[in-house]
Amino acid sequence: MLSKSIDLTLLQSSLHSITEQMAHALLYSARSLNLSEARDFCTGLYGVQGEIMEQTEYIPLLAYTVPSSIKNIVEFFGEDIYPGDIFIHNDPFTGGNQVSDFKIAKPIFLEEKLIAWAAINAHQADSGGSVSGGYNPHAREIWQEALRIPPVKLYEKGRKRKDVWRLIFSNIRYSIVEDDIMAMIGGCTIGERELMKLIHKHGFESFRKDLEMLYNQTEKMMREEILQIKNGVYQGESLAFNDGVDPDKTMPIKVTITVQEDEIVFDFTGTAEQTPGYVNAPYPVALSGVLSTLLMCLKYPDMPHNEGMLRPVRVIIPEGSILNPKFPAATGFGNHLVDQIGEAIMQALLPALPQRVTAGWNHMLCVLFSGYDSRKKNPFAHMLINACKGGGGATFGADGYNHIGFIGGGGGIAAQDPEMFELEAPVHFHKFEYAPDSCGSGQWRGGLGVETQVEFLEDVELSIFGDGLPQQNSAPGVLGGRPGAPNSAKIIYPNGEVYYPKAKEHIPFLPKGTRWHQLAGGGGGFGNPLDRDPAKIEEDLQEGYITLAKAIKDYGWDEQ
Repeated sequence: MLSKSIDLTLLQSSLHSITEQMAHALLYSARSLNLSEARDFCTGLYGVQGEIMEQTEYIPLLAYTVPSSIKNIVEFFGEDIYPGDIFIHNDPFTGGNQVSDFKIAKPIFLEEKLIAWAAINAHQADSGGSVSGGYNPHAREIWQEALRIPPVKLYEKGRKRKDVWRLIFSNIRYSIVEDDIMAMIGGCTIGERELMKLIHKHGFESFRKDLEMLYNQTEKMMREEILQIKNGVYQGESLAFNDGVDPDKTMPIKVTITVQEDEIVFDFTGTAEQTPGYVNAPYPVALSGVLSTLLMCLKYPDMPHNEGMLRPVRVIIPEGSILNPKFPAATGFGNHLVDQIGEAIMQALLPALPQRVTAGWNHMLCVLFSGYDSRKKNPFAHMLINACKGGGGATFGADGYNHIGFIGGGGGIAAQDPEMFELEAPVHFHKFEYAPDSCGSGQWRGGLGVETQVEFLEDVELSIFGDGLPQQNSAPGVLGGRPGAPNSAKIIYPNGEVYYPKAKEHIPFLPKGTRWHQLAGGGGGFGNPLDRDPAKIEEDLQEGYITLAKAIKDYGWDEQ
């Protein structure tokens, strides 16, 4: 039995190594900073119906949406799937998540029999639609957001479908998207090659049986984790703000979690109805938000992330709600409702797992800017990921992570290097540093946010998308912990005029020399600040994380 356990561990490690190879291939061959620097993608291997074998989850939010895409490909094409086929997909209403997130899926065959899939889900620099780079807060239906791509073959039996390729990319602004799609195809090809090597090494029947045993072992691990949660019904709620139509609108995200022995149910009945704007999350997004948050709360979150861990988990979301909208709703902002989903789940599980949950994480506020780079003689579209990565929430026994980003990113999304950013984009960074006092005070403090000031060196178009501006909410503390600092943003025109934008806004034109000044807020604190270790307070003061005034006010620090 010990020998078989070792075999399964080696199988899981081998599968994960393959998905890592896929990820590294994309990192080193993609051209957009969003992929090569920020790692806004995931890679994975999947079963015939989309069952998760293993994933590299740089962005957990993206990872758990891939199975629904593959299932839809299989349902639509049926027997019309052949070796050498390559599929593209981005449609939220046929199993996708966000229209800017394109899936490339490659079927893997053994002697003409479909046995698996290699797939990559990655955010693209543009997806068509009326706003360059995506995120159109004026959208009232999906067709106003992007080119809607249900499962389509880009390659058939190894031959490129030039007409389909031209149709898709004629409706996307930037040629860099074609380059990145080719890089994704390359990553999937590596996944196919390496999985076949593994299968040939062990034999398909042995591989198949061991894989099912690995799923069963993972299911057992997940059920054992759930058994550690006391049977009961737990409720939590968070708020989203501004649906893209009404800046003052609030939308509750409500969850009821039922734990019964070794099974757990997340029921979002009571959550706000779908909005007329683009603040709606397709079901796969909400499912991803649930899974990524649940894994954070478990004692052993590093269990294999495969199909087995899903078996004891059920997610109920009424159709027509903000987390499961009806066609043809706009859904461009939906990915980022994982902030509220995670917050509601953490709040619900606090009584059951007080030493596992975290305080609130900073809600993402991001800006996408686009235009024409006269230096490179090319159009561009970039997201300031580095400016939007606020602080994570503290937990029992540990401070929150500084500058980690939104909870759905799981810390995987990386800040673009400012110097690389300045080389690739027409911008100049005047400031990019931790924001003192942005962390929520507590026995364990929240993570720090960052302050960024960027000057645009060309005329630009801006799309602002996010939450948590001062008039809205900041990351809450728990068990006496204080909230983190809220987000803030302002636009400083070349003449010195200042404009304070809304959290969801499209600005068609800003002149060269305009500056974007943003504070990404901090994470919430955990526990009473007066119980914080004085040595930790002293360390924070020495590092400049907090000021003396905050130490005195929140921690009762004796300045003598």
